[in-house]
Amino acid sequence: MEDIARLITGFRRFQKVYFRGDNELFDELKGGQNPNTLVIGCCDSRVDPAILTDSAPGELFVVRNVGNLVPPYEPDAGHHGISAALEYAVCGLQVQHVIVLGHSQCGGIAYLMKNEGAGQSEFIGHWVGMVSAAKQEVEDRLSGKPAEVKQRACEQAAILLSLDNLLTFPWLREKAEKGQLFLHGWYFDLVKGELLSYSPDTGAFQPLVRRAKA
Repeated sequence: MEDIARLITGFRRFQKVYFRGDNELFDELKGGQNPNTLVIGCCDSRVDPAILTDSAPGELFVVRNVGNLVPPYEPDAGHHGISAALEYAVCGLQVQHVIVLGHSQCGGIAYLMKNEGAGQSEFIGHWVGMVSAAKQEVEDRLSGKPAEVKQRACEQAAILLSLDNLLTFPWLREKAEKGQLFLHGWYFDLVKGELLSYSPDTGAFQPLVRRAKA
């Protein structure tokens, strides 16, 4: 129960910061949220988007899933949690930026690289199989390279595939084409502590924030 007690203590610290004294943030947030940015991140406990960007409550609309993946537009009767969040953020909240935030040492991509088809899982294999084309491209391009090199390449290729899938949503694509919405592909290197961003001009991920100096 120590872990739960620590979380409760953490909430008390949060409460002290935002619900005591003259802090006005949650007085404003009671009227509704107005984030400018949607972040599609991974469930991995090491890569919380709000912590990584030092964002306050209300600044980011965050969707997290295994592998920070975006499925293609599929207007059917299925349960589409990611698509519903996209629709709400883009059409309802009118965000201006969508960031697909991937990271190194991703467990979801590691599963994809190590397994054929669904593997031994009930749900994970089918989910990450969404970006199997990225895996195949990496396997073809980096044949003979070490597994860690291939995984890093696949983590980044999956970000690009998710960006492509974003543009299959007609209402999102329309806003992007009109310059009302901007898409970003970011990659957090949790070993080096660097943030990379995909550059369409170079076709590669370039340092956005380099390693901090000691």
